[in-house]
Amino acid sequence: MRMVDIIQKKKAGGELSKDEIDFVIQGYTKGSIPDYQMSSLLMAIYFKGMSSRETADLTLAFVNSGDQINLSQIEGIKVDKHSTGGVGDKISLIVIPLVASVGVPVAKMSGRGLGHTGGTIDKLETIEGFKTELTMEEFITNVNTYKMAIVGQSANLTPADKKIYALRDVTATVDSIPLIASSIMSKKIASGADAIVLDVKVGSGAFMKSIDKAKELARQMVDIGKSLNRKTVAVVTDMSQPLGYEVGNANEIREAIEVLKGKGSEDETTVALTIASHMAVLGGAFDDFESAYKKLKNIIYSGKAIEKLKELIRIQGGNSDYIDIPSKLPQAKYHIEVKALKEGYITSINAENIGISAMLLGAGRKTKEDTIDHAAGITMVKKAGDLVKENDTICILHTNLKDCSEAETMARNAYNIGSEEIKFNKYIYEVIL
Repeated sequence: MRMVDIIQKKKAGGELSKDEIDFVIQGYTKGSIPDYQMSSLLMAIYFKGMSSRETADLTLAFVNSGDQINLSQIEGIKVDKHSTGGVGDKISLIVIPLVASVGVPVAKMSGRGLGHTGGTIDKLETIEGFKTELTMEEFITNVNTYKMAIVGQSANLTPADKKIYALRDVTATVDSIPLIASSIMSKKIASGADAIVLDVKVGSGAFMKSIDKAKELARQMVDIGKSLNRKTVAVVTDMSQPLGYEVGNANEIREAIEVLKGKGSEDETTVALTIASHMAVLGGAFDDFESAYKKLKNIIYSGKAIEKLKELIRIQGGNSDYIDIPSKLPQAKYHIEVKALKEGYITSINAENIGISAMLLGAGRKTKEDTIDHAAGITMVKKAGDLVKENDTICILHTNLKDCSEAETMARNAYNIGSEEIKFNKYIYEVIL
């Protein structure tokens, strides 16, 4: 088997066999296939695409390239969730305790943030003492005992995907749906869950900017999950503006607390309950979505959900007082109010620019080596559809940096103000089963 023949076959629109895909992934991971040939194949895939069968085989090849987590010692149907990334997306912080509260085991492995999207692990490390590294024995014990645990991803999970993603990043082949789908699903499959709920974001703050593309990605990932015997549901959710009102690590912990106390914003409460309800159904706690949604909503307003979050913090070494007294969370030194330059309705907010602004304030990383300032972030005072007057505060920047002029300009320019009142988009676009 020769790499050049495989490149030629895909360039001509042919369908690669499982053996050919395995040959490519194994060869590239071991170093026998050079970057220039892999780059050529990635570009051929970008233009010619892959069938559902090819994408599933590619996913499995990624899975088989490294460690696979064995969760068989955990009782019940293990349910995981994954977000394709967004701005102000603190949904995992909400759904883990919520789903665990109805007895469904949530064995969560999460990543760190990079660029304009935040990472759940970074947010949880805002809480004093919280451990994001557990032994496998601790992880399994916590899930069996409390129905929940969250850790950072294993360093040797899907190494082939990591190596290929780095190449995609510098060869303009990142935005290929088969490559995105196999990359995401390989990590979920290798993490050992029995069932997966995917939160596929769409809009200015998401990787997928169009509804059609987001739905296509969602369908491909559901197909991959099913073909590999994982119960999989995808929920296409809005990311045309930041989710909720807070962006940044400590900010988002505070807001997640508000949601679990029944005081959260409508958008993130709706998205969180939708994701959690599908997880609860896949986990066998409910027969249908409507029953799950009603019960989980009641759990929030009963106070049980916030107590479950406190339990999660406590069992992983964190100070649960932070949940009762959110003012203990890190606070920034400077708070800069960004003002509207004219009167009108906010017609749109570029969520990606808000995310980049937060990163410039210290809330995110430009590179993996950067250090995060947990106190940095942005409070969205006004959102799409709101009426503002000239000189009204539209958002507040929180930072420990003396000079944040670039971040301020980017945040202000993220807001578009017009004369016509808009009707805001719905929060959930489609559910793909």
